[in-house]
Amino acid sequence: MEHLQAYRAAGGGKHRASKKFGTHVVSRRLLIAAAVLFAAGIANSESKAQSGPFAPLAGSWSGAGTVTLDDGSTERIRCRARYAPIGPTMEMSLTCASDAYKFNLGANVRAEGGAIAGSWSEASRNISGSLQGRGAGGNYELVASTAGFNANISLKTSGNKQNVTMRADSQFRGANISLSR
Repeated sequence: MEHLQAYRAAGGGKHRASKKFGTHVVSRRLLIAAAVLFAAGIANSESKAQSGPFAPLAGSWSGAGTVTLDDGSTERIRCRARYAPIGPTMEMSLTCASDAYKFNLGANVRAEGGAIAGSWSEASRNISGSLQGRGAGGNYELVASTAGFNANISLKTSGNKQNVTMRADSQFRGANISLSR
């Protein structure tokens, strides 16, 4: 009985168990509520980013392939790609390199119906141009153009696998790349 009196005296005359909402309980509940709202906001923004014609591409990919040069020689390359779709638009980057060859392709595209249009640039050669084509659901057929350069680009995506094929009419004849997430 003495321990109960001492306990009540330390708690201002009340037994602590009778407090329904102590400040630490309220703070913890507010923190949990804020975390739930924050997580819901992230999930909502991710679902918006993941919807649209480019959604199957979203995220980072990596893999390997070969590049064919104008003299017919081929080199093995390692590649990284990043796709950032937001609704009907997407930013993408594809960087590939071997011991002697490198390209860094970037693009911004927009889909309307099955048609795709946008712009592209290749940083290591300081060239840019237009990009047009068709596709949806992770499969696209595109043409990249600029003065003196045309390239056909085929992107085929199935689950976490992707094949990129490029054919051009310049010193860079083409590339075959297999990527995965």
